Amino acid sequence: MRAFGAKNAVLKQMAACLLASGTHRLTNVPAITDVDMMAELLGALGCTVDSSIPHELSITVPAAGDLLPQAPAHLFEAMRASIVVLGPLLARCGRASMALPGGDDFGHRPINFHTDGLSAMGAHFANDHHSISASTTRRLRATHITLEYPSHTATDNLLMAAVLAEGRSVIDNAAREPEVEDLGRQLVAMGAIIEGLGTSRLIIEGVGELHGAEHAVVTDRIVSATYLAAGAITGGEVHVADARPEHMVMLLRKLEAMGAEVSRENGISVRGPERLHSCDVATLPYPGVATDYKPLITTMLSVADGVSVVSENLFVGRFRYVDELIKLGAVITTEGHHAMVRGVGGLRGTSVHGGDIRATAALILAGLVAAGETTVSGVEHVARGYDDLPGRLHSLGASISPLA
Repeated sequence: MRAFGAKNAVLKQMAACLLASGTHRLTNVPAITDVDMMAELLGALGCTVDSSIPHELSITVPAAGDLLPQAPAHLFEAMRASIVVLGPLLARCGRASMALPGGDDFGHRPINFHTDGLSAMGAHFANDHHSISASTTRRLRATHITLEYPSHTATDNLLMAAVLAEGRSVIDNAAREPEVEDLGRQLVAMGAIIEGLGTSRLIIEGVGELHGAEHAVVTDRIVSATYLAAGAITGGEVHVADARPEHMVMLLRKLEAMGAEVSRENGISVRGPERLHSCDVATLPYPGVATDYKPLITTMLSVADGVSVVSENLFVGRFRYVDELIKLGAVITTEGHHAMVRGVGGLRGTSVHGGDIRATAALILAGLVAAGETTVSGVEHVARGYDDLPGRLHSLGASISPLA
């Protein structure tokens, strides 16, 4: 089993191509609809995107004067990651106009970290409730930014803007996720000068020009976790050949605490026990337990032996899938950012709805162990972040078929 490239890396790396004219090549690209939407957005901005080779993209970017720093509103509203074109467009074109980004609905996620940082670099913003317009009268200037929170996407956006800014920029309290580090490696391959990749302090020496490059997208740790969770919850065995154990340390510890056998040789393998054990879990910024893991973990704990407490410390509103698990027979109570999960001996199949990518994937996992038939709607969310999840689970032995 392969997980392929990370959604949370490839979308930002596609946007990074805007920083340099010429041809860029990305490999290990997942076949997901968010990549298709980002490709459409880049096309509207004046780029040419060739996806004729499976799991590869060739992106040709015109000169700065031929880029179009605006696009139809629906292309921005389709996904949260569309915000990351803001930094590259300001750096190359000196202006950008976009609708406010959309994406999964699991709580308020303000964009002030992006706009405040870019303002400190010399950008001027005119915003309303629906759109953002930004411009700069000269080349962006280097600055020292300390993020209030280590936002993954804000770090990406500010990093991309800083590589073409005039002078030496510092981003403190930067996100440390593997996907941020991978974006930095792509930028370095394009000619950027960056120190501190993988740490909470990034130091960027702005350059006058970048060039096209080839880059292999880092493996998706959330997709890897989903397949590993499928093995753990069913008492089966799953091997993800391209999974990166060094990027999933805390999750693997939690799987072992639940009683799963974990091998870190040649990727990651998990063998599930007859029944999982209870385990308390709290989400934290990387290298802590990722918030995207939490729906998967909560689903596993819903059939574990004992009582677990799951705490969400990053986003409000990210327990909305719990009511759907309860429909399947799970015993879960929530209060604020905590959920108490009392494991049951089994779930029962019924119709449930997933409201975002990871919640829908978690409900599919619940269906793997629920008695009878489970129908999951909202599977269009899964296609945004998973390369044929139903087909890959079927290849592992699951009885699963797409809705007609």
